[in-house]
Amino acid sequence: MANVERFAFHVPSLEELVGVLQNGLKANFADVQVSVVDCPDLTKDPFTFPAKGICGKPRIADVGGVPYLIPLVNREKIYDMNVVAREMELPGAFILGAGAAPFRTLGVNAEFMPIIQAESEERRAVNGSYIAQINPADGGCLLEKYSEKYEDCDFGLLANLYASQGQPGKVIEVKARGRTGKHNFVTCMRETLGKHYGDKPVGMGGTFVIQKGKAKVHIMPPEFSSCPLNSDEDVNNWLKFFEVKAPLICQTVFVSRDPGFDLRVEHTHCFSHHGEGGHYHYDTTPDTAQYLGYFLPAELLYRIDRPKETHLVGRD
Repeated sequence: MANVERFAFHVPSLEELVGVLQNGLKANFADVQVSVVDCPDLTKDPFTFPAKGICGKPRIADVGGVPYLIPLVNREKIYDMNVVAREMELPGAFILGAGAAPFRTLGVNAEFMPIIQAESEERRAVNGSYIAQINPADGGCLLEKYSEKYEDCDFGLLANLYASQGQPGKVIEVKARGRTGKHNFVTCMRETLGKHYGDKPVGMGGTFVIQKGKAKVHIMPPEFSSCPLNSDEDVNNWLKFFEVKAPLICQTVFVSRDPGFDLRVEHTHCFSHHGEGGHYHYDTTPDTAQYLGYFLPAELLYRIDRPKETHLVGRD
């Protein structure tokens, strides 16, 4: 059993969050509409998730961390999403997020888009996850559905996860288009919460679609770096960057401030049905960018297997 630390977030009402996010996003987007709605059926297009919603005991986990990847990789760090669900005190949870792929299973390093209904006493796990890796044939993006090749629910090194009972219910819907500010969609929401709630940490997670435009993403190389990556510049020179096109289905976890657990305060990965995906940085077409998202505030944070030695490199 990994070391698990637990923290209770400040949980504002959905109605309050609507007003806060509306005001914050207005400073960064030309057109913004935030409201409380019934969660759409996420088993349908474009999401095609194994659960209908993101409601029911919402919580966040930050597992492992960037220090297990850089400056040099720790190959011992392999995790099982079913175990993580139990460590989050939610066996059978529906889990979304962003992490590193199970490199032992794949044989290469890659980006991981976990979309998993964890196993319970009543049912086996359903793994709808995607992996994005560098295509060995042409150096481009190779996006694949994990369960089409593999049976496990593993991942490696690090992940930021939003977990719930996967139920329908009320969620915050965010529509935004025409980016006018410098922040990406997620950073804008996170910093808005940080400014409003100050020293009361608020954590959120969910999914959003980049409906129009293009976005900058990265994919880690198939080989871990053999020389230490000691700065953000080293990391960026190692990563492979791509411009990918909408529609992109993204899953995100963000925290308004770190209450002292060495958290990655935001992490977003995306996949598509046209073969592109990766770690989301920002849209590259601000004038045409259009977002539609569904989010909930988390009640609890679980910090699982926090690295003892840490740094702030590679957290972008």
